[in-house]
This record gives sequence, structure tokens and C-alpha cells, in this order.
Amino acid sequence: MSDWLSSTLPTLDATLRVSTPLILCAMAGLFSERSGIVDISLEGKMLAAAFAAGSVAAFTGSPWIALLAGIFVSIFLAFVHGFASITHRGNQVVSGLAINVLASGLTVVLGIAWFARGGQTPSLASSARFMPIELPFAESSANVPVVGRFYNEVISGHNLLVYAAFAAVLLTWWVVYRTRFGLRLRAVGENPLAVDTAGLSVGRLRYSALLICGLLCGIAGTYLSIAQNAAFVREMTAGQGYIALAALIFGKWRPLPALLACLMFGFLDAVAIRLQGVEFAVIGEVPVQLIQSLPYVLTVVLLAGFIGRAIAPAAIGVPFSKDR
Repeated sequence: MSDWLSSTLPTLDATLRVSTPLILCAMAGLFSERSGIVDISLEGKMLAAAFAAGSVAAFTGSPWIALLAGIFVSIFLAFVHGFASITHRGNQVVSGLAINVLASGLTVVLGIAWFARGGQTPSLASSARFMPIELPFAESSANVPVVGRFYNEVISGHNLLVYAAFAAVLLTWWVVYRTRFGLRLRAVGENPLAVDTAGLSVGRLRYSALLICGLLCGIAGTYLSIAQNAAFVREMTAGQGYIALAALIFGKWRPLPALLACLMFGFLDAVAIRLQGVEFAVIGEVPVQLIQSLPYVLTVVLLAGFIGRAIAPAAIGVPFSKDR
């Protein structure tokens, strides 16, 4: 039992840490897509926020100012997406892709210009990062079999943004299903003409959804550069925005199933990290590249036909016009 726990608990602990940006991005995409806006720019907003947070933390030494910077940049890009797809009724996929390309190139260019480190920001001191927090009674419960060790090794010891990600899931569920704004949000994603007929502004509701989307993507990007890591590294999101979007589709645009999908992807990623360098009896050591590709392979396999019928909001991707 002790050996089993010693190998399982660190993997579960890593699962929570790795899943955090996926969870935040999936909740961000839920608000955007529930309002009828296709948002493949989760990746770009998260990457830009990670760079902004890493850069500001390097200059100011304050993680809180860095968090605000990451959120600000992400919200700005969210409004750029809204300006193109809501105000001017442009193609939402093209707009999102443009933001991803812009973030990918601009973070490298500015990183080289400001820090001359090949697009990477300087390493951050502990005071400039969100560091792990020990929860009450975690140390004293470490000797309690199973439950105590689980609390001490898996639940406790994460930074503030990890706990904020799981709180965001509950808050998202409450907002979407228990508030007037959530009812209107779901309505504008299904039948925007009916919402407009009721005297509500479709554009204002969709911009509000993108505001929340930008906020959550900003927290996710900040987590990557100054919480999970100690600096920004070029392309450090590594497709996590796309995986979060896949988790959202896998969860059929609902908060709790999307959370489970993110945890599943995070668990596979955590297992892949632990399998690096391990030799198996029959096949020997598995190539690192094959192990690192597992989360992306799982994304393709699941979306190819193992998730059942996922019905998106009826008006998603369709620009709203009163003349239609």
C-alpha cells in the first residue's frame, strides 16, 4: 500500500498542476462559445498573457502587478477578437487564428528586443512568483494513512492560481446556470434574434462573455510563466489552448464535464513525464518524443469519434445581424 501511494500521489499532484491552465482556458472558452463566438484564440491570449506577466514580473518583482498585466493583455486581445467578429461581423475562425499568429510572433520579437535572451525572459526570484501554499493541518495530517497523505501531498502545496482554477469551475457553473446573466448568455448563443427582440443587446452580451474569457486566459497565461515556471519561454503554451478547446468540446460545453476532460489530459501529461527514462521489460525505454506526444494523440483520438455527439450552441460562429 505504501509503495502504491508513493507512486500514485505524486502523479495526482502533478495532474492538478498540469491541468490548471487547461481548466482556466476551458472555462474561458465556455463563456465565449456559449455566447456564440468561436474562440480558437485561447492559445494566443494565454501565450501573450504569459509573456506580459513574465516581463512585468522581471521588471517590477511583483507577481500581483504581473497578474494584472497578463489579464490586461489577454482582455485587450479578447476585445480585438470581438471588434473583428462582433462589431464588423468578420470570420471568427480567421480572427482567432490571426490573434494566435500575432501572439506567437510578437512575444518572440519583443522578448529578443527587451531581454536579448532568444525570446525568453530572465529567471524570476521567488518573491516575483506565486509560490506553493501549505494548507492548514497539512503537515500534521501527513502521518494519517491514505486520507492524510492525500491531503498533504495532493491537495496542499499548490500555489494560489491552482486553487483559483478549481474555484473558477464552480463559479462558472453558478454564473452560467444560476444567474440572469447566464440565462441570457445561453440564450444569445442559441437564438440571438430572440434576445434582440426581447430588447437586450446581443453585442453587449457577447462582449461581456469575451471580457470574462480574456480574464480567465490572462490568469492561465500568468500561471504558466510566474507560477508553474520561473520565466517566460517562447511558445511555452505548446498547444494547451487547443487542448483546452478540445476538452471543452469533449465536455459538450458544460463546466463539470470539461473539468473532468482537462483532468484526464493533465493526468496523461503527468504520466508521460514520469515515464520518461523508464525501461519496460519487453520494449525497453520508450522514446521521449513518443511519450510527449501522448496528450496530443489523445486529443485527436477523442475528437475523432469517442466523445459521442457534441452539439454546439446553435448560433455559434454565425455573425449576428438584425437584417438576417
